[in-house]
Amino acid sequence: MEPYIKCAECGPPPFFLCLQCFTRGFEYKKHQSDHTYEIMTSDFPVLDPSWTAQEEMALLEAVMDCGFGNWQDVANQMCTKTKEECEKHYMKHFINNPLFASTLLNLKQAEEAKTADTAIPFHSADDPPRPTFDSLLSRDMAGYMPARADFIEEFDNYAEWDLRDIDFVEDDSDILHALKMAVVDIYHSRLKERQRRKKIIRDHGLINLRKFQLMERRYPKEVQDLYETMRRFARIVGPVEHDKFIESHALEFELRREIKRLQEYRTAGITNFCSARTYDHLKKTREEERLKRTMLSEVLQYIQDSSACQQWLRRQADIDSGLSPSVPMASNSGRRSAPPLNLTGLPGTEKLNEKEKELCQMVRLVPGAYLEYKSALLNECNKQGGLRLAQARALIKIDVNKTRKIYDFLIREGHITKA
Repeated sequence: MEPYIKCAECGPPPFFLCLQCFTRGFEYKKHQSDHTYEIMTSDFPVLDPSWTAQEEMALLEAVMDCGFGNWQDVANQMCTKTKEECEKHYMKHFINNPLFASTLLNLKQAEEAKTADTAIPFHSADDPPRPTFDSLLSRDMAGYMPARADFIEEFDNYAEWDLRDIDFVEDDSDILHALKMAVVDIYHSRLKERQRRKKIIRDHGLINLRKFQLMERRYPKEVQDLYETMRRFARIVGPVEHDKFIESHALEFELRREIKRLQEYRTAGITNFCSARTYDHLKKTREEERLKRTMLSEVLQYIQDSSACQQWLRRQADIDSGLSPSVPMASNSGRRSAPPLNLTGLPGTEKLNEKEKELCQMVRLVPGAYLEYKSALLNECNKQGGLRLAQARALIKIDVNKTRKIYDFLIREGHITKA
């Protein structure tokens, strides 16, 4: 109990005496009653005249035990101060005190520097999404938790299991000790691989997948294909060098396309941009006229077939309205096309609109299967932000021609968008 006496000459370890033993001149082993001494007490103010050092220590211990903000419990544990006094004193001297604030800031910066290789934070200008567990966005982010700057499930998540039963004891043989050390070395190599993957994700900004995909779509299709091919090499060259490489190829593509256009003008005898604009307008007009003549020759081949004429008219109407042709022309190979599918009584027919019913009849697809395919394509499009025909064919394992018709129909109706 304070105050007590500490011998200034004995130790280590330090030698302490209570006041009663000190007044009797107690001696023990090397300690003599004539040794110099110090009076140990915490009954003096440190930060506030009304708070002793002992109360300061009790306050810090109570906050550590009860948690910050639980001031009533802190006051109950201290017994000498009220709830309001504890909160006011702690906030004034340990939170808002400039001396402690600078110290805490230095500690925070040191901790951030220590964990810089492990945490994967968002860019400071971004507001990181906080998806619910097992949602679509959470799966897109590979289980990343922005609040913790870490993943729910790590790469090689069960690497620690190999170490759970290893125990180093003194009577291990040399071979057994070497085997245990080898297991530890293997575990370290797996941790390095986990860290390497985290570094790639952090450096290239792969957490925000949708933003990454939007940036990719600003390139022409040819550059997007190159982007897809070269993505596997990004881990080697680094993010800045990889972006420079892709941007340089995008610039090269634009230059080649412009050079080809200028060469076409020169071949046509055009020497100024005013004539070039007239040339482009006439070229577009000729293409439209050629397309109309081609379609007219197609329908003239099937003038005797009323069904073929009707298909041609629908196709022409789609083209005139700016849409891609929805009804393919019949082949003149002599092969008879299958009659449209009768949807009467088939389950799922009531869930289709008139255009969807017509599509199912033409491609001879039952409504239930069509609804499943449509749902799969919509989910994939929402996940990727767009959908290519190759991706649709990978999802739907049916005839590629039917897949193409379903894909074109959903694009035309605005259910999905092209990637």
